[in-house]
Amino acid sequence: MSALSDRLGAVLDRHIGSGRIVGAVVAVARDGETVAEIAAGWSCREEAKPATVDTIFRLASLTKPIVSCATLALVERGVLSLDGAVHDWLPDFRPRLPDGTTPVITIAQLLSHSSGLGYGFLEPPDGPYHRLGVSDGLDALGVSMDENLRRIAAAPLLFPPGRGWCYSVATDVLGAIVERAYGGTLAEAVSALVTGPLGLADTGFAPATRDRLSTPYIDREPSPAVMADNDTLAFGPGQLKYVPSRLFDTTSFLSGGGGMVGTAPDYLKLLEMLRTGGGGILRPETAAALTTHAVGEADVFIPGPGWGFGLGVGVVRDPVAAGLPLSPGSWGWFGVFGLHFWVDPARRLSVVSMTNTAVAGMVGPFADDLRDAIVGTPTTAQPANNSADSSADR
Repeated sequence: MSALSDRLGAVLDRHIGSGRIVGAVVAVARDGETVAEIAAGWSCREEAKPATVDTIFRLASLTKPIVSCATLALVERGVLSLDGAVHDWLPDFRPRLPDGTTPVITIAQLLSHSSGLGYGFLEPPDGPYHRLGVSDGLDALGVSMDENLRRIAAAPLLFPPGRGWCYSVATDVLGAIVERAYGGTLAEAVSALVTGPLGLADTGFAPATRDRLSTPYIDREPSPAVMADNDTLAFGPGQLKYVPSRLFDTTSFLSGGGGMVGTAPDYLKLLEMLRTGGGGILRPETAAALTTHAVGEADVFIPGPGWGFGLGVGVVRDPVAAGLPLSPGSWGWFGVFGLHFWVDPARRLSVVSMTNTAVAGMVGPFADDLRDAIVGTPTTAQPANNSADSSADR
């Protein structure tokens, strides 16, 4: 085992041993080579079933970059246009501003979350998305895509499209557009355009085999509990609501924002494809657009200071302001079932961590300790460049 694997193993042992994380798989690539791939803890604690490298996890918002790739692949084929109007594909989807005007929303604004749409879990309990019953793709059994689009369109936009930023249901709207532009289901489109060509056999809108799907857990005291339908967690001004059985409900829409499952090795391939220029799935300039800041001076308040957003992922603009030991231009994102990834292009480094523990595996001490085991801490890490050595090699 390499020194890096030893350090990562120590982090996993500490956090799983404390009981705050149930099971996890971490995969790291440098220069296109997998340099660490570690599983620890339990896929199902109650059945004493260990997590393994091929354990399947609910991806939550790690779905978004995959659907963004599918969207951009259709842009490259000339089927969609970044500047094209959403209502060209969804004629009835015309959300209004509070003053009653109906602005044009573009595909690029959906990709970059600058459309003016929002998320129910970022609202207080009496917010418009809650009043209208908008599904965020993790809850609300039996809501169809057409019905959810109707509910989203009935809520007022938060700001004029292109004039702000808010993490949102935009990628679910994209999913509806991808279906119509491709001429099949979102699952079929993503398979044909992204996961199939990349050979991601364990990544899709349904688990390849249910026996490898991890049991989801939710943060509770004194230890995480098995997640049940309608479990909630406080999140900012609102709360996250989970319905894990939704994954198997054929009457619920396929959520482009949070409905997929997959494995860490599969997802590492996706990250490396984007890092290295598209891997035949996308052109280099398109992969660069997905991972480059695209929303001007808008306040990208999630994760917070120092961050921007591209056409599918968060981008680290100012590592000092963000409190991160990563290079400027690094990019990544998070999933509320307990996942996160980040890529540092200057270090030629890609990292994905998948846990079955919401949300302790997503942000906080576990994620921080994993990152620091790879690249150091915000106070000790040195700027990286293409010729610099990396602790990920040692």
